[in-house]
Amino acid sequence: MATNKPEILQKAEAWLTDIFDADTKSEINRLIEENPKELEESFYKNAEFGTGGMRGVMGVGTNRINKYTLGKNTQGLSDYLKKSFPDKEIKVAIAYDCRNNSQELAKVVADVFSANGIKVFLFSELRPTPELSFAVKKLGCQCGIVLTASHNPPEYNGYKVYWEDGGQLVPPQDTELVDTINALEYSAINFKANEELIEKIDSKVDKAFAEASVENGSFDTKASARENLTVVFTSLHGTSITMVPEVLEKAGFSNVHIVEEQREPNGNFPTVKSPNPEEPEALKMALELAEKENADIVIGTDPDCDRLGVAVRDLNGEMILLNGNQTMLVMTWFLLDEWKKQGKLKGNEFVASTIVSTPMLKNLTEDYGVKYMEVLTGFKWIAKLIKDHPELEFIGGGEESFGYMVGDFVRDKDAVTATLLACEIAAKMKAEGKSFYKKLLELYKNYGLYREELISLVKKGIEGEQEIKQMLIDLRENPWEEIDGEKVVLIEDYKTSIAKNTQDHTENSIDIPKSNVLIYYTEDGTKIAARPSGTEPKIKFYISVNSDLDSIENYAAEDQKLSDKIARIKQELKLG
Repeated sequence: MATNKPEILQKAEAWLTDIFDADTKSEINRLIEENPKELEESFYKNAEFGTGGMRGVMGVGTNRINKYTLGKNTQGLSDYLKKSFPDKEIKVAIAYDCRNNSQELAKVVADVFSANGIKVFLFSELRPTPELSFAVKKLGCQCGIVLTASHNPPEYNGYKVYWEDGGQLVPPQDTELVDTINALEYSAINFKANEELIEKIDSKVDKAFAEASVENGSFDTKASARENLTVVFTSLHGTSITMVPEVLEKAGFSNVHIVEEQREPNGNFPTVKSPNPEEPEALKMALELAEKENADIVIGTDPDCDRLGVAVRDLNGEMILLNGNQTMLVMTWFLLDEWKKQGKLKGNEFVASTIVSTPMLKNLTEDYGVKYMEVLTGFKWIAKLIKDHPELEFIGGGEESFGYMVGDFVRDKDAVTATLLACEIAAKMKAEGKSFYKKLLELYKNYGLYREELISLVKKGIEGEQEIKQMLIDLRENPWEEIDGEKVVLIEDYKTSIAKNTQDHTENSIDIPKSNVLIYYTEDGTKIAARPSGTEPKIKFYISVNSDLDSIENYAAEDQKLSDKIARIKQELKLG
């Protein structure tokens, strides 16, 4: 039952040469004979870098994560580093998460770097992604690598590249690196490790990172308030167990209950369907423990500990899972308010978020007299803002997908410090007779009630990729003119960098790097963004609607109106 596509067979047979090991060749022969569809999926393209680095299903082939695709990445990166830093001793740091094969793949990456004469600092055990970002700067490295696929399913792994500032690669380096990698043959990979250049690291960086997290994530909250907060925490089988409990303890949070069934790192994530804190099901066990312990706050982190889900008690004492926008709003308010109280707002500070996150953050930030800046999806763009604007001081910022960054000591989303910050806010609010949730409602009253919803349509494989492309073509060629009875007044196309006013037909340029994103705005402030995911086989639609909230007592009724409106929009646009 061999494949009938000669171009696929030709690519596959190139992997049957002596460059590749026996197990790889055996698996390819099996796919050729038994599973032509899987063979095609494995070889129809090369795995690509997206918003969160390179992620993909593990297996053999050019479109899979394996020692050869990652070895080729690393060989190309070695060549690029030597070209970029010709007069320096080049150093790289490598971390990995709980995923199956992450440790082995991290050693392959370390071997290739060392074979190219590059000094390697390799974490001896799994560690959170934000700690790698911190380590790059702490150890004076030119580059860092994390082996992770974040919250993707168990069959995935990935490869994220960081630069000397601790942020992920951005233009022009990313395209230059990809060009370098694509120009290589697999035969050019040097796998022969120089073990003398590979140094294992752990406790030294751990201690410094934990201290920096406490310094950046805690404020003048009384010790008694911290002791009085009951916290439930789950690592969802991921890396955060190596750092979050220690940081909370260092900061003085002594009443922390860990979901023991999810404590052990495990790349199969046996207790959840998906290790994604955006999904309520992932925090089910934590919420059950919260009821048992009468907890004030529940926090769960994704496998590489760069994103967090937060649940708090509502006005009726019921645990409610906040979305990423809501958590970001309260965290940003708290940072702005603390900076203001401490007299640290001098007029050169900024807060950052992404074009698909809640518009309410701009209202809040500018009310404090602080500059608000917006970027494409992905914290690499926020890191680039910090790098490009040394004259400005970064307070904090986040995105709707449950990521937050406190200060710039880490140049990526950081669930370690953000977890501490969330607990700090909850403790302070409780001590003052308030609550995390009530503060959110106060912000809605002051800055407008916003409700957002993300719709992710999964489109797997070759056919799915084509379907996503066609959906975006259709949106461009046949744009929506009206949404829920409201006229569309503005369409921003980040692929063409043109914002078109549909009423007077004027056009303005968008001063943000090009990306395959479309955003529609209506006359009443409804906002809908569409983009293909950079890390998963999905097309995503972000819906934001808003209204005024005259009192907290009317929140439930007003929020229901917005919920109904989103339901109508989903039905009208066939997004359900």
